[in-house]
Amino acid sequence: MFIRTIGVDEATGDIAALYEAEQKSMGCVMEATRCWSARPDVIVPIEALLHQIRDGFSLGLVDFRLITFVAARFVPSSYCCHVYFSALSKALGRETALAVHKDYRKAGLSEQRVEMLAYAEKITRNASSVTEHDIERLRSVGFSDLNIADIALAASFRNFVSRYFDAVGASVEKAFLDPDPVVRSELAVGRT
Repeated sequence: MFIRTIGVDEATGDIAALYEAEQKSMGCVMEATRCWSARPDVIVPIEALLHQIRDGFSLGLVDFRLITFVAARFVPSSYCCHVYFSALSKALGRETALAVHKDYRKAGLSEQRVEMLAYAEKITRNASSVTEHDIERLRSVGFSDLNIADIALAASFRNFVSRYFDAVGASVEKAFLDPDPVVRSELAVGRT
């Protein structure tokens, strides 16, 4: 980490409670969480926003993670690619997660998921290029406007946080690094 943050032993109040909850659920306090503590006034609201977007996500946790993973690839964010590859490997299988990373269009996903991920990619590459035609295409494969808003929120939020993680030097925890050095190298799309 390039900047000073509040360590686990220094945390008090809401930040200590947030760290404790993450320690219980994840087994550690991730650098992706700790890096926000450089601004103690924003760490809790940002974490709350993440949980509100993810926990209320109309398409479910797997689709949230797929969107996040694809957005991370195109940011590019090595940190988020490693973390979400680990999560998707558990949910979909390692080979499917790797296929999604290489080219989600050829990963055996449903047409609906491919369209969802194409929208997330377009948002990440250049959100100003999204047109009404893109939205109509999403509707044509069964997405509601709420679903479309959720896809846009998940991709846009990942763009924001991934760029911040890189800007302050957050490093991926060893627990999220794949044991295969070839896979680790493929996931290292940005800062290593």
